[in-house]
Amino acid sequence: MEPDSLLFSFFLIFSGAALLSTLALFFRQPLLVAYILIGVILGPFGLQFISDPALLTDIAEFGIIFLLFLLGLDMQPSKLFTTLKKTFLVTLASSVVFIALGYGTGMLFAYSQTESLVIGFSMIFSSTIIGIKLLPTTVLHQKHMGELMVGILLLQDFIAIFILVFLDLGNIEQASALRVLLAFPALLILAFLCTRYVLVKLIAHFEHFKEYIFLLAIGWCLGLSALASIMGLSAAIGAFVAGVSLATSPIALFIAYSLKPLRDFFLILFFFSLGAQFNIGLLSQILAPALLLAGLALTVKPVIFHYLLRRFSEQNRLAWDAGLRLGQISEFSLLIAFVATQSGMIGESASLVIQGAAIVTFLISSYVVVLFCPTPIAISARLRRD
Repeated sequence: MEPDSLLFSFFLIFSGAALLSTLALFFRQPLLVAYILIGVILGPFGLQFISDPALLTDIAEFGIIFLLFLLGLDMQPSKLFTTLKKTFLVTLASSVVFIALGYGTGMLFAYSQTESLVIGFSMIFSSTIIGIKLLPTTVLHQKHMGELMVGILLLQDFIAIFILVFLDLGNIEQASALRVLLAFPALLILAFLCTRYVLVKLIAHFEHFKEYIFLLAIGWCLGLSALASIMGLSAAIGAFVAGVSLATSPIALFIAYSLKPLRDFFLILFFFSLGAQFNIGLLSQILAPALLLAGLALTVKPVIFHYLLRRFSEQNRLAWDAGLRLGQISEFSLLIAFVATQSGMIGESASLVIQGAAIVTFLISSYVVVLFCPTPIAISARLRRD
């Protein structure tokens, strides 16, 4: 087996990720931390077993495409409006505060205005993995908590999609707003027309052939992604629109369930490639801003969410519970750093600040939630909820 072959690279990535994931699970950490860490260890700035992760980065982008496709599949309009109504003002107000905190941190450490703004954007989002996967589902109190969490996280997802549209154009100041305003609605209209008059009829006619439905879903996702790229938008945005257009289809749940293993395969590569691009030689340069950014996320975010939720008649205990669960930086922050770096809007140092802060908050916030909030894996028997 050639040391530089794709097969050998996959062997190193997935075997190494499996080993570190085992340790992560023992210490109750999010698995994506293990994926990023194995990238740091094996990548060009670590042991250099994989010296050129460019090919893997291209492959890993499929993980983002499938992630946004599945996110769109879960956004059924009827469920969305009911949930989002309750959390719109909380999410909007908190986003403004978090952008200001991130922007101020970037300017404090002499990053450019554009880089500081992207750092501010990265502060908006909270982790779906920590927020939802550590949430009990069988207790009435937690069902209401789940509604709040889903509403806030979905609105944050919408904000992320909007930001990604502009980041992908290359420069916030020079982004062609007119092109986005025309291309995005055109893509939406085309997607919903094709879904209503073609896809739904094909699905209804061949619904018993699950393999065909699986193939059709992948073709629709990648086809609309390619069309979005041609129209000047990003492939990820096209995948999101493809998912939303199918969300009302009765087969949407089957598609989402079928594509999750494929999404997870490519997302492992995506987080590995992020870790592989983490230049540990710049660690001393980005350590202070990354720790400050992480500290603000871990301390200020819970307080802001608590205050806003209390203002909207939520109980004090529930408001603190939600605040602690949302007190970290998100996987979407890593995606924004990745897209902004690829489009040349921010430099390597600013990207590493976001990545470093995100990793720190994943680690610490996981412990905070497990120690102080009801979860299925709580250390205290009093807080353990299935």
